[in-house]
Amino acid sequence: MDGEQRRGRLSSFVVGGLVGASAALAAARRRRRRGPAARRTPQGLEAFEGAPCYREVVERELEELES
Repeated sequence: MDGEQRRGRLSSFVVGGLVGASAALAAARRRRRRGPAARRTPQGLEAFEGAPCYREVVERELEELES
């Protein structure tokens, strides 16, 4: 192996290492950011029960039961 081939391989190795390290850091940052987001709306049945259409149905059923 002469000096130029060795230098070319070494620089290629260094550049590849830098690209790989930056990709690993970017992946770690993306993973860290994905935490549980605070919900501003209720979940599940609580969200359904708070809907106006559900309240209307409950009121209508209560009126039917009372009459």
